[in-house]
Amino acid sequence: MLTNYFKSAWRNLVRSKVFSIINIIGLAIGLTAFLLLALYIKDELSYDRFHEKGDRIYRVSREFLDDNGATNLHLAQLAPPYGPLIAQDFPEVERVVRMLQTSATIRYGDKLFNEDRIFFAEEGFFDLFSVPVVQGNAHTALRDPYTLMLSAPLARKYFGNEDPLGKMVRVNNQAEMMVTGVFEPLPAQSTMHPELLISFATLNDDNIYGAENLRSNWGNNAFNTFLLLPEGYDPTRLADAFPAFQNKHMGEHTSKYSVLHLMKLTDIHLHSHTDSEIEPTSDIRYVYFFAAIALFILIIACINYMNLTTARSAKRAREVGMRKVVGAQRGQLIRQFLMESLLYTVIALLVSFAFVYAALPFLNDLAAKSLKFNGLLNPSFIGIIVSVTLFTAFVSGSYPAFFLTAFQPIKVFKGKVATDVKRGVLQQLLVTIQFAIAVLLIICTTVVYSQMRHVQDFKLGYSKEQVLLMPAAGDSIAFESARHQLVQHPGIVDVARSSRIPTGRLLDGQTAYVMRGGQLAPTGAIIKGLAIDEQFIPTYQIEMVAGRNLSREYPTDRMEGFILNESAAKMLGWRSPEDAIGNTFAYGGQKGQIIGVTKDFHFESLHQQVVPLVMGMNGSYSWWSVRITGGDIPSTLNHLEAVWKARFQDNPFTYEFLDDRFGVIYEKERTQQVLFGIFAGIAIFISCLGLLGLSMYMAELRMKEVGIRKVLGASVAGIVRLLSADFLKLVLIAIFVAAPIAWWIMRTWLDEFAYRTTLQWWMFAGAGLVAAAIALLTVGWQAIRAAVANPVDSLRDE
Repeated sequence: MLTNYFKSAWRNLVRSKVFSIINIIGLAIGLTAFLLLALYIKDELSYDRFHEKGDRIYRVSREFLDDNGATNLHLAQLAPPYGPLIAQDFPEVERVVRMLQTSATIRYGDKLFNEDRIFFAEEGFFDLFSVPVVQGNAHTALRDPYTLMLSAPLARKYFGNEDPLGKMVRVNNQAEMMVTGVFEPLPAQSTMHPELLISFATLNDDNIYGAENLRSNWGNNAFNTFLLLPEGYDPTRLADAFPAFQNKHMGEHTSKYSVLHLMKLTDIHLHSHTDSEIEPTSDIRYVYFFAAIALFILIIACINYMNLTTARSAKRAREVGMRKVVGAQRGQLIRQFLMESLLYTVIALLVSFAFVYAALPFLNDLAAKSLKFNGLLNPSFIGIIVSVTLFTAFVSGSYPAFFLTAFQPIKVFKGKVATDVKRGVLQQLLVTIQFAIAVLLIICTTVVYSQMRHVQDFKLGYSKEQVLLMPAAGDSIAFESARHQLVQHPGIVDVARSSRIPTGRLLDGQTAYVMRGGQLAPTGAIIKGLAIDEQFIPTYQIEMVAGRNLSREYPTDRMEGFILNESAAKMLGWRSPEDAIGNTFAYGGQKGQIIGVTKDFHFESLHQQVVPLVMGMNGSYSWWSVRITGGDIPSTLNHLEAVWKARFQDNPFTYEFLDDRFGVIYEKERTQQVLFGIFAGIAIFISCLGLLGLSMYMAELRMKEVGIRKVLGASVAGIVRLLSADFLKLVLIAIFVAAPIAWWIMRTWLDEFAYRTTLQWWMFAGAGLVAAAIALLTVGWQAIRAAVANPVDSLRDE
């Protein structure tokens, strides 16, 4: 019987070519979208799972609370003393490994490289993490000071085909270090990608870091600290002991403002949102969103098949009636229709493989992924594909199978089936669901686009156009000399220095002191700090609302001049910015005076609120900001490079535009915008395929009615309205169903932004109009064909 079912299914497929093509294309596109999103989701869920001990590795993070118990800062790093003390106080912890991320210039011979994926790592690094070592001893390569290990690509870049072991390289033009090993780079599904590992023991030299600081500096929270816990150990036991641990080593009330958290390594990529991740992380909510979209599109494709097959039931009814008359059981007929559905699904699956292969490069470019087609051949993924195929075949074919096989032969031969099909309530419900999903995706796409436009047009409080960013080099004297030479070029407006640059996080914060009752008293407020020079504010065109900028004309500004933003002045209790000017102020161990207040500006991304900020010249500078005119950029860059190479030969010449960095921090949202748009388009397209096929068969069923109406004087326009009205009603119902759901989803998404667009009525109305217009075009085309047909053709058999 299986052979017979297959033959019957194949004959039906070949006989109804238009119906078959519509069904196969709809299913294929739905399966393509599902498989692409499944590959994306699988990749997101696989981060750090390649580590053999990944389920036992935990990262310790530190959350800082203000006096009200609110989170002031949450860092993924700890101060250096934590690691050894955790190992000392908690013997159940099998291994503690600290890492310190940095950047440096590396010189080998006459080659000079600027690297920013450098980590000082303790020798237990390879005991925790599953990183293949291809040269050297993994257990001893990071044991001694002044030794380092390179990733294989970095070793080839430095040494070509030479053996790297034993080679000496110079780091930051300060220390000679020996290459003791080479390791394979970590896969893309890793939350960190070190390219150069320096032995942590190197930091114990007083000339580089200071051994005493590693034992007692509780303020430098820059060390990633990972723990290896025993199998079966409950991490909450350790977390519950952390408050007492901090109070013991740092002071009785430390746990009131400092909280330690544990997070499993494999959870970091999707669940961690600290202020200082090693690399940007994702969000589990986006996995849920895309999983829902994948399921929605698959459901739309299944609904297509159900609707089209049910619509054809008038043609298939006689076949079912005859089979029943000659003795076919209902169970056999159900199996026949399910076999037919499986055949369509398998053909659609094969077509979808070709679509996936063609679409993967585009998805990889868009989402910055490295998804591969052979990922579909992974044993676990084959199980998913088989399950989805069977699910799709069953869901698609179940209703037609049970609907068609329920026909009574006597009704079939009396022609009552067509009336039942025309009244199909379930079909109307399914079309409504299809378009509700499509409208939902259109609204989501519109809101995401609106938010990105809002971000791009938002007044940041500074000018980000035509600003180049460069890692700082040289001391103040060298900078001043270089700056003087740079601004001689007509294309360079100004050059400034700062400890951090816009789009970066403001992670440096300390308690501010102001005069209270005739003496300096702590305010209890943690205010972020930024080291700047006197050119920073004019370079970024930041507006002063009170007082003045830092100036060389006032030598005391270098150590004693402070500038606040409006938020800081308000937090510290002054009614207006003018009231803050001239007040005695202390910050970071330095006493001075408030000389100016700037208008609030959005230093960080729009995901964060503007924070209270104090700026001064007492600090170290990590960045140069160069404002250019933008007139002759190649000439300006050539001049900049010439000056740099003449004065800073030990530092590679590198630069980037602030605009580019600004774009990177919203890359995730832009990707979502494009993906939402693509899959909304796919959902609409599949829905229209189904609507087209359904309208074709409904028009065919009503051909005699249309013929009679034309004979009695009905106009073409009237008949088009008649045939289109029922479908447009369903689309309108779909809009009213989708709108509140979309409002809730996008309201939740917008909560991620401190500064966000508002949900406007036109976003929902526009999505509805688009869906209605597309539906009207789809149905109207078929309705016009039916309306202009010669009534003689439909009535001559009567």
